[in-house]
Amino acid sequence: MNPFSLLLTAAPTTALPAEAQAAAQTVASESGLNYIQLIWHASLPVQLVMVLLLAASVLSWFIIFGKMGVFSRANKDAEEFEGRFWSGADLNQLYRTATERNRIVSGLEAIFEAGFREFTRLRQQKKNVDARTQLEGAQRAMRATLAREVDALEHNLETLANVGSTAPYVGLVGTVFGIMVSFHGLANNKQATIASVAPGISEALIATAMGLFAAIPAVWAYNRFATRVERLSVRYESFTEEFSSILQRQSHSDEG
Repeated sequence: MNPFSLLLTAAPTTALPAEAQAAAQTVASESGLNYIQLIWHASLPVQLVMVLLLAASVLSWFIIFGKMGVFSRANKDAEEFEGRFWSGADLNQLYRTATERNRIVSGLEAIFEAGFREFTRLRQQKKNVDARTQLEGAQRAMRATLAREVDALEHNLETLANVGSTAPYVGLVGTVFGIMVSFHGLANNKQATIASVAPGISEALIATAMGLFAAIPAVWAYNRFATRVERLSVRYESFTEEFSSILQRQSHSDEG
């Protein structure tokens, strides 16, 4: 057997004093953090920072769920319209479907509707408008609609970027205020111990944690949605070029 173990075995054991036992039990019972109590007893500046971060987090999650639905519908509508467009359907019929009353079009269908409407309008003025002018007019209409569609997809992404970039610093401001209050209270305490400043520092650090919890989802969502906007934008631009080629062939056939 290890000699050190023999010494420990042979050493007499003495019971802790009653006060020490009570203190140990108190520490054991309070070892778990009560976050609600820490937030409730935090100083006023820290509480204001926490409320601000909570509001930013709720707003960012509201935007995240909303944009998830927007991008899901945009992809679904693009798939559906491309299926109808490339199936050989008549362009006039597609245009009548897009312009039905009380029907809101978006995405590829909106680009098609804008381009074909302008192309048809200019073609009806055939005596004064040549094929090149018809095509350029349709392309301008499609580019303008494409820009509006991309802008609608990017709506509220700036808010996510702002929350993701500023929330950690706002949380840090709350932490600084909390630590300042803790050390200010320490100046009036004759027996300065870690136990006297630990609650205040814990309250302050919660502000930093809340800032990170608000920022991380916002940054992740912004990067993901920005990538999806880019992909849809490329898809819209590709359709615009392909549809322009179709309109160009149709305008030349009309001249012939």
